[in-house]
Amino acid sequence: MLEPYFRKGLIEAGCDEAGRGCLAGPVYAAAVILPSDFHHPLLNDSKQVSEKNRELLRPIIEKEAIAWQVVSQTVEDIDRVNILNASMTAMHICIERLSVMPELLLIDGKYFPPYFGIAHQCIVQGDGKFTSIAAASILAKTHRDEYMNQLHHSFPHYNWHNNKGYGSEEHRLAILKHGTTIHHRKSFKMGTEKLTL
Repeated sequence: MLEPYFRKGLIEAGCDEAGRGCLAGPVYAAAVILPSDFHHPLLNDSKQVSEKNRELLRPIIEKEAIAWQVVSQTVEDIDRVNILNASMTAMHICIERLSVMPELLLIDGKYFPPYFGIAHQCIVQGDGKFTSIAAASILAKTHRDEYMNQLHHSFPHYNWHNNKGYGSEEHRLAILKHGTTIHHRKSFKMGTEKLTL
């Protein structure tokens, strides 16, 4: 059962990312402020929700949220500053663009560089504990999946519409056979000698 808030009476924004562990594609982050009474029986950590139900939840969250934002950082950004910094930058931009300024940030994970003027609370596996973080995980995941599905049509060898850029066996075999693309993260050292299947 997800908790509706961390501290009652505050405007809380849940923040999460999608795609940090991928070999290809951008990383996405989302920030979501929900009404304190928001509830949906399907809402959970995006990894625990089927693709069909994630797609069902996305428009509901976007409609019912007090405010929400989704931001991506490109492969070039990731290679330049590393995946952790790119993820945190995306979260900061999400927060900056929210139409309502939160009073507390609920961050999925154990690290977050402070956002000026707003307190934050890092929560390990927070996307399975708090409603707003779960909602952010759904938005980040569905927006990123949509982008990777579009990329798949131009690069079908890698089967991104199924693996979404993660290092599945089929994706790694495709890299061995076809090499990398402009959408692969060079900083992940994916030369064939580095790949372990």
